[in-house]
Amino acid sequence: MPLALAVHGGAWNIPDDALEANRAGVERTLRETWREMERGLPALDAVEAAVRLLEDDPTFNAGRGARLNREHGVEMDASIMEGASLRAGAVAAIEGVRHPVSVARLVLERSGHVLLAGRGARRFAREHGAELCRTRDLLVGRELERYLRVRRGERDLVDLEFRARRDGGPSDTVGAVAMDREGRLAAATSTGGTQDKAAGRVGDSPVIGAGTYADDRCGAASATGWGEGILRVALAKTAVDRMGDGLSPAAAGRRALSTLARVGGSAGLVLIDRSGRAAAVFDTPRMARGVVVEGGRPFVAVERKGRGA
Repeated sequence: MPLALAVHGGAWNIPDDALEANRAGVERTLRETWREMERGLPALDAVEAAVRLLEDDPTFNAGRGARLNREHGVEMDASIMEGASLRAGAVAAIEGVRHPVSVARLVLERSGHVLLAGRGARRFAREHGAELCRTRDLLVGRELERYLRVRRGERDLVDLEFRARRDGGPSDTVGAVAMDREGRLAAATSTGGTQDKAAGRVGDSPVIGAGTYADDRCGAASATGWGEGILRVALAKTAVDRMGDGLSPAAAGRRALSTLARVGGSAGLVLIDRSGRAAAVFDTPRMARGVVVEGGRPFVAVERKGRGA
């Protein structure tokens, strides 16, 4: 089967001054992961590796670069799924880990469960050797400044400032889908959550069928966008089912996005079907995405242009 890989760094109103950082981060992730896939990296390892790279890039709202919640903590969500067996693992509202997607992989392989949340998820991560970190290690820029001010006793002033200026900062997601040489599909998604979300809020990223889905008989998808809407229409599973019906990845993605009209909101998807065709689709102003299929040229973009991507 042909190799295929698609990655994203979120679909939202990415500001002009962040376009190049978003494009460069996606391009590096696509290039480095693709190189390993050409050397034989399986699909499940590939999507974990891609998302780890994006979690390490402070440009994106996942891992390092995550957003603070209303209680000035960082609660992250992630999931991963393989299409051959439909095995999946996920973590929700997890704190103090460097790579949430790798903890999700541990849940898949070692827990006997699909989803672990909160303190139990972090305890599981610690017991299974995942890399832990401090909250401040996950924060950059304005979020780090805000956190340090709270630690200095300026919480009331910080709360007042941020209530007055919620400016649509990144509240989004990173993700990847892959097909390896054996025709195996996998998908993974990770997020630092919505800006100033309620403590304990869980979005679509750790929910199998909403933010992530993979089925070797149909395809694989990773979603990004307004989490509450994505949850209500099971966006990733909807897109995968449409690929199973025979639609191309681009057509399946557009059909799935059209279901959001019932609940409002907007989103984006990266998709690969069982034949190895790949696409990225979105109805947000911009989406950081990259797609490569064996025999073709890599495609990386943030603006709305290109082959249905």
